[in-house]
Amino acid sequence: MGGFYDLSVPDTSPEETIAALEETWSATAQALESLHPDAWDRDTDCPGWTVRDHVSHMIGTELSLLGTAAPSAPDPMPEHVRNPIGASNEAWIEARRGVPGTEVLAEFVEVTQKRLGELRAMPAERWEVPGWSPIGEAPYGEFMQIRIMDSWVHGQDIRWAIDRPGDRGGRGEAVALRRLTSGMGFVVGRQVGPPEGTTVVFDIEGPLARELAIGVEGKRANVLDGAPASPTVRLRMPAEHFVRLACGREDPEAVLDAGDVGVEGDAELGRKIVRSMNFMI
Repeated sequence: MGGFYDLSVPDTSPEETIAALEETWSATAQALESLHPDAWDRDTDCPGWTVRDHVSHMIGTELSLLGTAAPSAPDPMPEHVRNPIGASNEAWIEARRGVPGTEVLAEFVEVTQKRLGELRAMPAERWEVPGWSPIGEAPYGEFMQIRIMDSWVHGQDIRWAIDRPGDRGGRGEAVALRRLTSGMGFVVGRQVGPPEGTTVVFDIEGPLARELAIGVEGKRANVLDGAPASPTVRLRMPAEHFVRLACGREDPEAVLDAGDVGVEGDAELGRKIVRSMNFMI
């Protein structure tokens, strides 16, 4: 996963980052326990990926960070792969497509425990060192925040597919919402481009409900300190739809037609924003 983020989001301590990763990985592992063998091959809303593939992707990313070389990439590359990061992911996934789900789960638990041990042993200054990340060069601690978001979203992908809801309201969702809301200025300002003076309010409902107000000024869309009394458009949606729309997991037209997103004010602009919310690559 990757996309456009505001790197000025508040810093988080290494201890809190590690706790969030542990909570998120543990919750996903628990959701996969006693899963029927056929369910591992169930398609998810992430194009081209099954439940097993999501777990394999997370294993591969953490193995890479542990220094393990990637297996050979599949040839030909599947049609759903659209960029180099996707191609890298697919190598780890392809290597596990024939592996029983119980073995994939056991490897996931083993690898994530190794990563947690590595992170706990890491000196504090290492977290500040810039290096590669899916959003470009960033401090290692920032990269690990992205790992929290990525892991939590893929955990939800799995839960939606196997109908085992959970891991809501915790550290993983908090990080995911913080980072995904940071991309809404890009969505409004760059992907939609409404006229100067436009104000947009996102009302995100759920255990970690929040209100995000964005104003367009000087051809830039910036987060406002508070929501105006009468914004140009107000969008109300449950957090699960916000996440799924921002990550390209569901059809915006279907969500709008079903009334799962409420649009108040400029209906045409509101619908255009909802159609443009996917900013992940």
